[in-house]
Amino acid sequence: MSERAVLEVIALTVEDAIAAQSGGADRLELVTDMAADGLTPPVATFAAIRAAVDIPLRVMLRAADGFAAGSPADVDALVKDARALRAEGAEEFVLGFLDADGNADLVTVERLVAELEGCRWTFHRAIDRAADRDAVRKQLADLPGLDAFLTAGSAEGVDAGLPTLLAEAGLAGSPGYGAEILVGGGLRLDHLPVLRAGGVNAFHIGGAARPGGWGESVSAGAVGEWRGVLDA
Repeated sequence: MSERAVLEVIALTVEDAIAAQSGGADRLELVTDMAADGLTPPVATFAAIRAAVDIPLRVMLRAADGFAAGSPADVDALVKDARALRAEGAEEFVLGFLDADGNADLVTVERLVAELEGCRWTFHRAIDRAADRDAVRKQLADLPGLDAFLTAGSAEGVDAGLPTLLAEAGLAGSPGYGAEILVGGGLRLDHLPVLRAGGVNAFHIGGAARPGGWGESVSAGAVGEWRGVLDA
């Protein structure tokens, strides 16, 4: 447990980003519209945040609430977004889509990954809605750049998903389990000791970084509390 844990914080604005970095975040997930659980931010927002902080930024590629990619026109729009963000200097991304049967939507994912040209990316909480988590991991395992799964272990959150998270952490390095587990979704400070003891070393917070709720900016103090517990 000596490995420093990664703390990723959701940022919607420059103010969020500066506060998160000040509090000790290692990385930011950039999104807009949390009412839809996080969509692709404008290129201008990415550029402004990139100019304001010097920690890694993972940019969401998602056009609508839910985990279906949508129509061919929707996918075309996402490809354009990815291309524009890459042109602006984005080097890390977050994406994930399922088909109607709850399997990975490989057609959409592979099309977007081709635009990323080897950039690192996270497959987000779509895995928590998958029909078969293990099958999705193995479907995606050979795609270039995939280095993390953002997951609560369950669609209901970390409380329900804790046994799954610990079981998957125990499979690290086996086929389909080479990417890091990035735990987020109802994550609380009291979950950290058992997750750390189980070999999980990456954590993702959104609302927990905003004691005043999503209508308020990230609190550097709240992020600092998480950093302190992870480093203890």
